[in-house]
Amino acid sequence: MFTVSNIIIAILAVILTPLLGGLIAGLDRKLTARLQGRYGPPILQPFYDVFKLLGKSKMMVNGTQVFCAWIYLISAVSSVLLFALRSDLLMIFFVLTIGSVFLAIGASSTPSPYSQIGAQRELIQMLTYEPLLIVVFVSIYFVTGSFKIDDILSYPRPIFLSLPLIYLVLGFALTIKLRKSPFDISTSHHGHQEIVKGVLTEYSGPHLALIEIAHWYEIMLVLGICGLFWSTSWIGLLLLLIVTYAAEVVVDNLVTRATWRWMLTYVWGVGISLAFFNIAFLYANRFVN
Repeated sequence: MFTVSNIIIAILAVILTPLLGGLIAGLDRKLTARLQGRYGPPILQPFYDVFKLLGKSKMMVNGTQVFCAWIYLISAVSSVLLFALRSDLLMIFFVLTIGSVFLAIGASSTPSPYSQIGAQRELIQMLTYEPLLIVVFVSIYFVTGSFKIDDILSYPRPIFLSLPLIYLVLGFALTIKLRKSPFDISTSHHGHQEIVKGVLTEYSGPHLALIEIAHWYEIMLVLGICGLFWSTSWIGLLLLLIVTYAAEVVVDNLVTRATWRWMLTYVWGVGISLAFFNIAFLYANRFVN
């Protein structure tokens, strides 16, 4: 139900989310630098970078590329808006998917071989993590009886206690969506890899800034989904999110990027197995009780 308070919260979420996402991106870069023995850039560096990109001349290969960048941003903003309105998880999933599809379409519309390969790998990443997200959402439904965020938040105990292995499955999807190693195969986040910047190769200036801002929205959205697993306590929620993101940063710096074949085989094999054992355990408990 849309009330004045819900609408105000949704508007604040749309405004504040990129600010928090940019700060987290800055903390990510600072922590990464310290792990590598460097001082690192200031925490506000992501904002400096985006403002610099917004001030550059608009250069594009074709109109499709620009259109897809805007759709990617609109999709990310809409997903956060739906989450703030405590909408349906499946609806959020479908809206978020639209953005990822258009990002791949924008990259494939250019003649650059690096961009073309990046687009193909972006679609492979979607093929890898999206079934896992569906499994996660179905598991949440199995515990709470609803896909609606409002009902999930009102569940009396942390669903993490019932779905610890499912949370690990969500971790695989989180690593891919945050573009962290070993599963960053479409954008080559570290830049020196064999496809340069992959799906982002032909984006520059304000259009690249749009994609970066959209990524900040995605960071906060995936962390919000993680937060649903411990929504009964602010302390528990913050601890869960801090440990989760810190683990993502550490893994990103300890492992090398995997091939797409290894990613697809490993993530599906391990992820589906973990989900099967967790759901089987829940069924066994219900049968015994």
